[in-house]
Amino acid sequence: MPVQPKLASFPAIRGALKFYQIASVITGVGLLLLLAEMILKYTPLHLELFAGGSGGFLWFAGVIAGADCEWWSLFLPATNACEMTSLGDGVNISLAILIVHGWFYVVYLFACFRLWSLMRWGFPRFILLALGGVVPLLSFFMEIRVAREVKAYLATREETAASLPAPTPTETR
Repeated sequence: MPVQPKLASFPAIRGALKFYQIASVITGVGLLLLLAEMILKYTPLHLELFAGGSGGFLWFAGVIAGADCEWWSLFLPATNACEMTSLGDGVNISLAILIVHGWFYVVYLFACFRLWSLMRWGFPRFILLALGGVVPLLSFFMEIRVAREVKAYLATREETAASLPAPTPTETR
């Protein structure tokens, strides 16, 4: 029989679920922004988003691919000798999206770990939760599925516990 969460940990599970749901949505949005940024920068468009500087409030600046860059070298692993030079000045929003998503992914992993450990799931489930922060759109689907599953589990366990007779003082020793 698999190990189940204790009834006393249900309030903590509800809090962990809410934290996971919020972190999942923020991470998913950040990942989609990162994906859009990478498409703009590494496809033949070669653009980056900037705030301020010579182009105004928000503007796109060109990116120059180095002489040793081939179109395929931007997409294959271990071919990162390609140097990309940005023509923009001001605050690089594209770089900010990269950094913010990276750091918030750590928060997302903590939220996944907390929910995973309180629910006492197997390790493959943690890996699936963690993939939600690196596979586009997966965090949105996982958030809905996990929330539905956890809420149903908690409701079922509480109904079962409520239908059982209360233990007598001699049984609790």
